[in-house]
Amino acid sequence: MTLLTQPDLTLADLLARHERADLLRFITCGSVDDGKSTLIGRLLHDSKRLLDDQLVALQRDSRRHGTAGDKLDFALLLDGLAAEREQGITIDVAYRYFSTDRRKFIVADCPGHAQYTRNMATGASTADAAIVLVDARKGLLTQTRRHSWILSLMGVRHVVLAVNKMDLVDFDPRVFDEIVTGYRALAEELGLPSVHAVPISARDGDNLTSRSPATPWYEGPSLLALLETLPLPNTASDEPLRFPVQWVSRPHQDFRGLAGTLVSGQVHPGDEIIVLPSGKRAMVDRIVTADGDRGVAIAGEAITLTLDRDLDASRGDVIVAAQQPCEVSDQFSAHLLWMDDAPLLPGRRYWLKLGSRTVDATVTEIRNRIDVDTQASVAARELQLNEVAVCHLSTQAPLPFTPKEQQRGLANFILIDRETHTTAAAGTIDFALRRAGNIHWQPVDVNKQARAQSLGQTPRCLWFTGLSGAGKSTIANRVEQQLHARGLHAYILDGDNLRHGLNRDLGFTDADRVENIRRVAEVAKLMVDAGLIVLVSFISPFRAEREAARALFAPGEFAEVFVDTALAEAERRDVKGLYAKARAGQLPNFTGIDSPYEAPSTPELHLDTSLQDAQALADQVLDWLVRQA
Repeated sequence: MTLLTQPDLTLADLLARHERADLLRFITCGSVDDGKSTLIGRLLHDSKRLLDDQLVALQRDSRRHGTAGDKLDFALLLDGLAAEREQGITIDVAYRYFSTDRRKFIVADCPGHAQYTRNMATGASTADAAIVLVDARKGLLTQTRRHSWILSLMGVRHVVLAVNKMDLVDFDPRVFDEIVTGYRALAEELGLPSVHAVPISARDGDNLTSRSPATPWYEGPSLLALLETLPLPNTASDEPLRFPVQWVSRPHQDFRGLAGTLVSGQVHPGDEIIVLPSGKRAMVDRIVTADGDRGVAIAGEAITLTLDRDLDASRGDVIVAAQQPCEVSDQFSAHLLWMDDAPLLPGRRYWLKLGSRTVDATVTEIRNRIDVDTQASVAARELQLNEVAVCHLSTQAPLPFTPKEQQRGLANFILIDRETHTTAAAGTIDFALRRAGNIHWQPVDVNKQARAQSLGQTPRCLWFTGLSGAGKSTIANRVEQQLHARGLHAYILDGDNLRHGLNRDLGFTDADRVENIRRVAEVAKLMVDAGLIVLVSFISPFRAEREAARALFAPGEFAEVFVDTALAEAERRDVKGLYAKARAGQLPNFTGIDSPYEAPSTPELHLDTSLQDAQALADQVLDWLVRQA
């Protein structure tokens, strides 16, 4: 490949032009076998952007792994993983860089299989445009619709609808028009503002780099010409200043700088700024870079700011222009794509990562699930893999954000599973449900320490967990009796009792169990704040919810008591007849039968009911309390 495509220009001229050319980031997406990898490979080949060694490797790989007979299999340029070549599918996102005389490109080839939807969302998160491929023989499929929904979610502005494999329908314009009409209707429902349609054959190169004689009825540009002329989004430099702090730089005691990448806007020494969420103001003193101090920094640059005064600013804070601050909230409405094999259960705790800030968060409510085929809103109590929904979220700390219509850099977020550390969901903030500063803690003169002192005891929460019939309530009851006999103030929160009142509206689905534990944990926290010793007796089968309960309490206030009983022994007791009903199929979602119990890994107390009776185990709990007092 040669750079000297125009003989009258010198190499220096061409390099200067290349440096000035703008950059378009785009992805290819669609359903399985729509031809995404083939399209990019053919585009690189036909635009003469392959090096000689790449072409030789492609010829060799086509003979070994190709699916196009004697022809080059252009998909192999992108499918770099061994598993991709063996199966003939795309698994990971493959990025390629190329350029033309008019523009530079970074293209991401995204997988089409439903189980790799999370990879497609990753590619879309930074894209300016997307090529959505549709097989002319199949039309719009569920995965095509799901990918289009993700494009809308991630704020991708331009969509190029590439109707592929037109050669297999004899380049029939009626097939093309029908698919385009259907997709434009979908795009309107999703709020995708710009859709361009091109009939192509990726395998044979029709309408990729030049107009094809096989489609005289198509009057639009080739795919490459369209990509070269797509309007770029407004430059981030024209938007308000948004600077997420990624690191506090302290190389020595006389320097303290706030380092990060400028997401949008410009900054100059002397500018007045606000640090969010604290709301503290300062002036920019210096802009420090690896090449020395600067008089201005623009979006996309990595810089370090020093301020004219010491402020408590740290990683995750956002520096904004004083005249153009962004919103701050801890309650949001958001669109969410669920990407975990385990379902989303409202009330379960996750980590939410927005920009450089990570906070505890819960999905408090699924407002409605969205059917990606019809765009209809459907009631839902939980979300399964690849389902999308409008949800309400609550974060433990307030977050600076901008709606995606204004600046998606501080609108797109991910949810992370606290146990596995996997990305569970991707989402976009729509709007704040309330301003973080509107609700405050009401100060009171009598605090927890004063209440505990007046009762003459150390308040605690003892959380008894175990299978139904393990003996939790029996042991907790005997502990309360002995505490009462000693003049101490305790109260039992029993699972069955609370389902007669506070939790009477909850069933026994996984989602209801999560909410069941969330409510009782909040009540237990209030009781500990009142100075009481609280004995919580709940099956509480999920480890994540027990850890969420623990997090509500101060260190040392919460103790997990594992009442360990073998399932066979619990069934043998079965004083309520519940196991018999569950075995007969009359009690669905019964813990230990068709719903799992996750035993504690490191409980403060492990009570083995096979070794001691209930009274001895209660004495063991009392002894532990005395030692901890």
